[in-house]
This record gives sequence, C-alpha cells and structure tokens, in this order.
Amino acid sequence: MSDFLELLKNWGAFGAFLVALIDGAGLPNPGGPDYLLLFLGWKSPETAYWAATTALAGSILGIMILYWVARKGGEKYLEKRATGPRAMRFRRWFERYGLVTVFIPALVPLVPLPLKFFVVCAGAMGVGPLTFLVTIVLGRLPRYFGLAWVARSLSDDPRGWMRAHTWDFALAAAVLVVFSFALVKLAERFRSARAID
Repeated sequence: MSDFLELLKNWGAFGAFLVALIDGAGLPNPGGPDYLLLFLGWKSPETAYWAATTALAGSILGIMILYWVARKGGEKYLEKRATGPRAMRFRRWFERYGLVTVFIPALVPLVPLPLKFFVVCAGAMGVGPLTFLVTIVLGRLPRYFGLAWVARSLSDDPRGWMRAHTWDFALAAAVLVVFSFALVKLAERFRSARAID
C-alpha cells in the first residue's frame, strides 16, 4: 500500500486525479486525495493548483460514477444492506436534510459523515443529476483549492507555519461549523415550508 502511495506521489497531478477518482467512486484508497494534495503542493508549490484541478476532476468523475450506479440499483441496495441502526439514521438524515448531507462532507475534510452513503442515497432516491453535480462541485472546489493554498504556504518549515497559523485554522473551523449548522437549519425550514404547502 505504501509503495502505491509513493507511486502516486511520483505521478504528481495525475496521481491526484487517480486517488480522487478511486476515493470518489467509493473504493478504499491508500491515503486519500487530501493528504496527497498537501504533499504535492508542498513539494511543488508551482503545480499545487494544477494538482487541485486534476483532483477535483477525478473526484467529480468518481462520485458521479457512484451516483449513476446508485440510480440504477441503489434502492435495492438500501433496502437489503442499509438496514442497520446507523445506516437507517443516515438515511433518515438524507430524507430530512437532502443534499445538505452531501454538501457538508464534500466540503469539510474532518466531518465524520459518510459521503459515499449519502451519494448512494441521492442516486437511489432520484435526485436530479445536474443538481447533484452542482452540489458536489460547490463542496469539492473550495476544499481542494483551499488545501492547495495551504500546501503552497507551508514553505520549508511546515510545523512552524502550522503553529503560527493555529488561530487562523481555529477560526476557519468555527466558521465551517456555524456555516454547516446554518445550512442544516435552512434545510429544516425549507422542508417544513414544503410540508405546509
């Protein structure tokens, strides 16, 4: 596994595309596109945004493959395999909050929500492809280009740079939490308004 990750590092932007494609399609991957983007941008700052672009393309392609597979047979999968308490809870969240459950884990790297399960829900439950695609792009674009920016900024002393910007990261995390909470509340209000109509 570590040899494969080293190979992907050597492949540069194409490696970022490949690992993002694998990750997006729901297959196990050797470290994830986030780590690879940080590494590539730190080692070659001049190509950081190109790596982010290729990772974005790979991620969108992989996620759309998973989405289309789910559109073809995802409802049967949900009925047969997604019946445990945790899976049913996530399914109820999707039914309640809709694409917000896709957008938040697509945007925020550390949110403990299973993006792949919500992608399957979106496909199986008939969310339109264009709406779904826009949601994924709006989530992945700032995430990958934000990681590329951080990677370009790390310079020769990544730990020192991270320590110097601890409060910036804390503020960014707080903003993301508030933004995510506001999205959930907005989705709830929208759902309530539709139920009244």
